[in-house]
Amino acid sequence: MRANENLMIVDDQVVLVPYREEHVAKYHEWMSDPTLQELTASEPLTLEEEYEMQKKWQQDDDKLTFIICARTNDHPIDDYKVTSPSLTMIGDVNLFLKGESTDPEFEVEVEIMIAESAYRRKGLALTALQVMLSYATCPAPPFVSAATHAPLPVPRERLVVRIGDKNEPSVRLFEKLGFTITKRVEVFEEIEMRYNCGSQKEQWSGWRLVVAEDS
Repeated sequence: MRANENLMIVDDQVVLVPYREEHVAKYHEWMSDPTLQELTASEPLTLEEEYEMQKKWQQDDDKLTFIICARTNDHPIDDYKVTSPSLTMIGDVNLFLKGESTDPEFEVEVEIMIAESAYRRKGLALTALQVMLSYATCPAPPFVSAATHAPLPVPRERLVVRIGDKNEPSVRLFEKLGFTITKRVEVFEEIEMRYNCGSQKEQWSGWRLVVAEDS
C-alpha cells in the first residue's frame, strides 16, 4: 500500500518497516518452509514471483503490509533506516481490505506471522498487532497528508481474523486485543473472530511514526 511505503512505526520492542525489495530474499526463504506454508495457507512461489508480489503489495491499496523487526539492542535506530543493523527481520503483519469501504460487507482481515522461531512466545506478535492496528485505525497523523494516508483509517468494527480452530495460541492472542469469536466454519476447520468495539482489552498505543530513509 502506498500509504506506508515510506513510513516506519517504532515501538520499544518492535519496529514495523515497509516491505521492500531488500526483504524479498529472506521472505522467500521463510515461505519455502512447508510448515509456514501450511500455517499461512500459502502456495510456494519462485523467487522471481516473490519479487513481483512485493511490487504488487507495495502499490495495491487493498493490502497494508509491514515487515516486523525486533530491536536487537537498546541503541537508537540508526537514522531510521529500514535496513538498520539495530533491526532483525522476524515476520510480517498484514491487513487485507476486502470490498469498498461503503459496502455493508466491507471487512479488513488481519494476518500476522512470526517466522523466526527464536522470537516466538516473547509477546512480540501482540506488540506488533497493537502497533499495526493502532496505526491503521487512527486518524492521519498531522505530518502525513490525507492523500498519503488513504485509504486509511479503517473502522475498527470492520476488523476480522480467521484462524484454524486448533490454533488456540492465536485465538488467545486476538482475545487479548479485544476480538471475540463470531463464527465457526467446520468445513474449513476455521474460527472467525471480529473486533468487539465495546471491549475493555489492552489499548493499542505506544508507538511513533517516522519517515523511513533508504539504506
